[in-house]
Amino acid sequence: MSPLVITLLIVGGIMALVAIAYVNHMVENNKLEKARLKADLNDRLKRCADLSESMPGQLITPQLKLLLSRLQLHFAERLLPLDKSAAGKTRVDELRQLVAQGESIAVRNPPQPVLTEAKAKDVRFQLENLHGQVTRCAKEGILTANEGKHWLGEIRHMLAQLHIEFFNNLGQQALQQAHPGQARLAFERGVQYLRKQPDPSRYKTQLQQLEKHLARANAMVLQTSQPVSEESSELTEGLKELESDDDWKKKQIYD
Repeated sequence: MSPLVITLLIVGGIMALVAIAYVNHMVENNKLEKARLKADLNDRLKRCADLSESMPGQLITPQLKLLLSRLQLHFAERLLPLDKSAAGKTRVDELRQLVAQGESIAVRNPPQPVLTEAKAKDVRFQLENLHGQVTRCAKEGILTANEGKHWLGEIRHMLAQLHIEFFNNLGQQALQQAHPGQARLAFERGVQYLRKQPDPSRYKTQLQQLEKHLARANAMVLQTSQPVSEESSELTEGLKELESDDDWKKKQIYD
């Protein structure tokens, strides 16, 4: 066998090994990409399902329930080629039936009174999660730009509802416990929060109610003539933390 033939065989062998290594690399990358996509879709599907099931009944509407069902259906359908199990197909069929109901979709979420700072933070975390899902879906074209903007506005409204309920409940609890100073602080924070809203007229009735409660608490403080700075300090810190800038709610779809 001539040296030329031997050289060609060696070169051919090396090229074959390189080709095999490249193909194996591509196959592994494809597997990793599919695994990553599957994990991401499962995570987003779970997040939307959790929001749909656990959102407080006083905040969720048929329209929001329908939106979350639509998003779940989108992610479940994209999962089918990656997970062809019977459970996946059943889930898609069930979600299609829910979405087909339109705004007649049933909402069975029970109300969850917001009576503590911990509960208020928990609900705010849910709204942050919803905000993130809507923003990402709008950027990816799953939702139209108009839909995205509409729902970001609705999420801001739900956040305002959360604050209204929390401040009102906190103030009423303080009055029942004979702490008019704490009640005044809670109602005052609620009034300030609503006055800072971009569209305060939307909350005119709630603002009038909180102002009425604030006047009552003020009168009680004057009657008792008790110093309120010490009893209010801990509450002040909690309310300020809840009322932090909420940068997430100001984030636009096209940052």
